[in-house]
Amino acid sequence: MRILMMGAAVAVLAACGGGDEPSDADADTGTVAEQPAADGAAVLEPGDDFQARLQTMLIEAEEGSTITLPEGTFMMTDGLSLDVDGVTITGAGQGATILDFSGQRGSGEGLLITSDDVTLENFSIQETKGDGIKSKGADRIIYRDLTVEWLGDPDPENGAYGVYPVESTDVLVERVTVRGASDAGIYVGQSNNIIVRDSVAEKNVAGIEIENSTHAEVYGNVVTQNTGGVLVFDLPDLPVMGGNSTRIYNNDIYSNNTPNFAPPGNIVAGVPAGTGVIIMANDKVVVENNRFEDNQTVQVLITAYTEPFTDEDYNPLPRNVVVKGNTYGTGGNNPDGRLAEIAPLLGGSLPPIVWDGVTRWGENEDIDNNIVIDEGEGVGFINIGFGTYPMDLANVSPSMERPGGEAFGELEPVTLSHSE
Repeated sequence: MRILMMGAAVAVLAACGGGDEPSDADADTGTVAEQPAADGAAVLEPGDDFQARLQTMLIEAEEGSTITLPEGTFMMTDGLSLDVDGVTITGAGQGATILDFSGQRGSGEGLLITSDDVTLENFSIQETKGDGIKSKGADRIIYRDLTVEWLGDPDPENGAYGVYPVESTDVLVERVTVRGASDAGIYVGQSNNIIVRDSVAEKNVAGIEIENSTHAEVYGNVVTQNTGGVLVFDLPDLPVMGGNSTRIYNNDIYSNNTPNFAPPGNIVAGVPAGTGVIIMANDKVVVENNRFEDNQTVQVLITAYTEPFTDEDYNPLPRNVVVKGNTYGTGGNNPDGRLAEIAPLLGGSLPPIVWDGVTRWGENEDIDNNIVIDEGEGVGFINIGFGTYPMDLANVSPSMERPGGEAFGELEPVTLSHSE
């Protein structure tokens, strides 16, 4: 992938003439030569061939350097890539520096990072054909004060992910806004040591998703108008599995009722509209001190993985889940998807917390999922009581009795080596 991206970048530069040294003739036609700032940062000036000059700077950047983007809206026709360690890319601010990919050729991401110790801050990306910003194998990366968005109504043709770090250690996402992703607005996958905080995820299929990852904290975020708010998943057949130790706390998770617009076949295409938090097949997950309101299917859903799989190392059941100290407004009054089939059995609506009750898969023996519901007596809970999977409504044995799980202890705070 890295070779392909570099090849594409070289092709763009050749087509645009951006690989040539600027000359006096360039100045006459409006092309502006880049000048180093007083502190040694490379400052990209507006003007002709902006995209080609930016990609040149990304290719030629030195470790520890800063690339400063100017204020303005700049049209991009191809994706950008960075493969140099220790680079900071900074703009004039969210909404002040905008990289507009509405004319992008192909279906790749807007910006691809494949190097370590990179900071991305103070700019916006719009209308990419693929993912907004993707980083792969990029340790100690910082996404800060960024906006990634697709404008207009929800559209399955929008890019899948807004902010998309994967296969990384030490990931910080803070004060980021993502709108309109057809999969997940903020997604962290197959990674370790993660903080997602003080961000806004709205009008995506999934607002924030932590998938096949370990040691994550998601806090201080506003998650609204998505199909599903916060997802903590573990999936089979991936290079990194065994997701565990995620804490979701002090978030505002409300009005996540947008009809699902994920492309068919996508794993999140099955997320019911109106879901606040979904914990699926993950281990050691804590949901506490969040504020839930107006999630019309369910505020918190604890569920097994629901698709067939052949991965013998995969555990499809949620284990060691703690839900405590949250506040719940209205919700559960208009269930969607498979849960809409369950609601009539319960009087037409669902309580704030729902567990599917799957304790056994196939021919395996029952396990103790160790589900802990430590909420006030007035907070409703139901164990649907499927027992085994595949699910069969004929086998449902619902119970409002809270499971007798025991808290597994405190999760260690996530500390990042590259950030306070």
